[in-house]
Amino acid sequence: MSVATEAAQIRDLFSAIEEIEEVASSMAADDERRQKLVGVVKRTLSQAPPVRPVVASELLDLTEKTVKAWAREGVLQIHSQEPRMLLDTVRLHEVLHLVSDLRRAGKNRGLLDEVHRRLSDQSLLDRPDLATSLDEMRSGKGRVVRSA
Repeated sequence: MSVATEAAQIRDLFSAIEEIEEVASSMAADDERRQKLVGVVKRTLSQAPPVRPVVASELLDLTEKTVKAWAREGVLQIHSQEPRMLLDTVRLHEVLHLVSDLRRAGKNRGLLDEVHRRLSDQSLLDRPDLATSLDEMRSGKGRVVRSA
């Protein structure tokens, strides 16, 4: 399959996912329908085939060399190395969101560092113990602990 054809297929998939995400985000966080839509997005992305770096570079508007460097740095997840490098579609979609947001904000330099920071921040925010601590703090149940 040609790079252009593969890129068009992934672009169409991501476009459909974006529409579902837009509808889901318009609903209340506790709405059961929103949770179903989020589940559809997760299942669809997890079933999508892995993506070649050359295709990811076209989608992200970066060079293939840069995409491979981002994969080695862990920003893009490598699905497999043999016989060629293939990238995880779920992470590619997440990174595509971040890169698009950064570019809309006028940030075009230092994208790797900024994307890496945002992914790190999100992984911390996704931790259940941190969520519990923040909820306690917001409700005034927390207590200050100071080290000696």
